[in-house]
Amino acid sequence: MKNYISRPLYIRRIEPFIDKSIIKVITGQRRIGKSYILLQISDIIKKNIPEANIIFVDKEQLAFTEIRNYMDLYQYVLKKVTGHNHNYLFVDEIQEIEEFQLCLRSLLNENKCDIYCTGSNAKMLSSELATQLAGRYIEFPIHSLSYGEFLTFNQCQDSTESLKLYLTFGGMPYIHNLTMDKNVIFEYLRNVYSTILLKDVVARESIRNVSFLENLVAYLIDNTGSLFSAQNISKYLKSQHVNIPTQTILNYLKALCNSFLLFYKNQRAENPKG
Repeated sequence: MKNYISRPLYIRRIEPFIDKSIIKVITGQRRIGKSYILLQISDIIKKNIPEANIIFVDKEQLAFTEIRNYMDLYQYVLKKVTGHNHNYLFVDEIQEIEEFQLCLRSLLNENKCDIYCTGSNAKMLSSELATQLAGRYIEFPIHSLSYGEFLTFNQCQDSTESLKLYLTFGGMPYIHNLTMDKNVIFEYLRNVYSTILLKDVVARESIRNVSFLENLVAYLIDNTGSLFSAQNISKYLKSQHVNIPTQTILNYLKALCNSFLLFYKNQRAENPKG
């Protein structure tokens, strides 16, 4: 088995759906630990079913570069499945496979394997899965470490100092592999942020005004927990002699949410009279 620190909160949610005829979709931003959730589920299956045939596709590895579209994935799986009923398919970063939902639908209909996948783009996953597989998948959102998980990962005791570390560095799981050095951790976090912003937001959403996007993110970070709207941001920018249409700002906000870099909270849904 691989060496990792378990995240039982998520494992307990997924376990009841093992061997059920429904696609398990694990979502969340890059480097949040989705791949390790897949590994943990895989190890649980192998422990309970030694003869299990695990088919693993990781689109971040060069070995799987040739799997570009749904037919590539389908043909690859057909070559790997065995005659018994214990075939399990794990696909990491499935949004990198064009029209992946067509393959998943076919595999599900043919009862070829038990399917698990991860994805880092909410828009792509929700729209494509909802179109082709409505009612046939279940989503498990993965978030950064809670304070309790942070203590476990970093082998810390609950203390004021530990809480300060958590509030300073956040809950990205990989941090536990680094020394608790401010410069080292912030350098790592900057690289994660840049990857998400450029690959999952700018490239995927074809955003041209990257400079404004970066300034928008900085503004949102400075106003974390505050109420705001795209219209209010547009008005503020106009007061600073920056003319960005409200719809453009709204599109950028949606793109940030789709990459899980930003989380949207609708106050009106909780307080319709407010």
